Amino acid sequence: MLRPLLVLALLVSLVAPAQAQPPQTSPPAAGDPDTQVDPLQPDFTLVALPTTLRLPAGKWAFRVTHRFTRDLGAGDFGDALSNLFGLDGGSLVGLEVRYGLRPGTQVGLHRTSDRSIQLFAQQSLVTETDGAPLGVDALATLEGADNLSEHYRGGFGALLSKRLGRAALYAEPILVLNANTLDDGNDDHTLMLGLGARIRFRSSMYLVADYTPRVAGYGPAADQMSFGVESRRGGHLFQITVSNGFGTTFGQLARGGTTYDQWYLGFNLSRKFYRPDR
Repeated sequence: MLRPLLVLALLVSLVAPAQAQPPQTSPPAAGDPDTQVDPLQPDFTLVALPTTLRLPAGKWAFRVTHRFTRDLGAGDFGDALSNLFGLDGGSLVGLEVRYGLRPGTQVGLHRTSDRSIQLFAQQSLVTETDGAPLGVDALATLEGADNLSEHYRGGFGALLSKRLGRAALYAEPILVLNANTLDDGNDDHTLMLGLGARIRFRSSMYLVADYTPRVAGYGPAADQMSFGVESRRGGHLFQITVSNGFGTTFGQLARGGTTYDQWYLGFNLSRKFYRPDR
């Protein structure tokens, strides 16, 4: 366990400002703006892509990702109904925990049931709430297969967010190093451009979508696309999704989805371990 912790500390040093203050370990003072509910950005992710929502210093958040592996289009309607639209089939599950290391800096770990682990560190650079035209974060990741013991992949990205009316829009250029783990003579690295949106159509309900085209380098199969509807209740957010792939880490997104004709049901469940201020 020591090696992953050392790697996580290195990721923090890459994305955190050089003159950052020592980590804040005590609870944030009353009135911390990071504890306020953001009505257009209620969670730290869209479906698979991250957002620029800040995690309060000293606080925790948890997420479960679940993707059923039965194609919704396989067979006829009776087949789909008999399998409860994929719920009776296999699934790929991810567990994620993140921690607010200091104001504007969050770190975390995401593990999927194929034994992939992604460590990540995210640093808020500017926010729209401070009057900037865009929200901008920097993000660095380290991912490995077999519980972070082989096939290492590094990821570096910039997260750009913009509020427009009842929507939040995202553009996220992401470079994944060593995305190709096969010695097949193809490109090793992948440049992706994540695109996403969250639209608030009721006080606590949203439509959400993200799309991750590979614009250069290694890019097998189809680009992953996901759509969902979600509901927020206090510190909980529940999301039903449909995707053409199973990726929830940068390395998995770099490998892409299946095809544009196969779609899979899934859900995300997230929980903030602090009481968001209204």
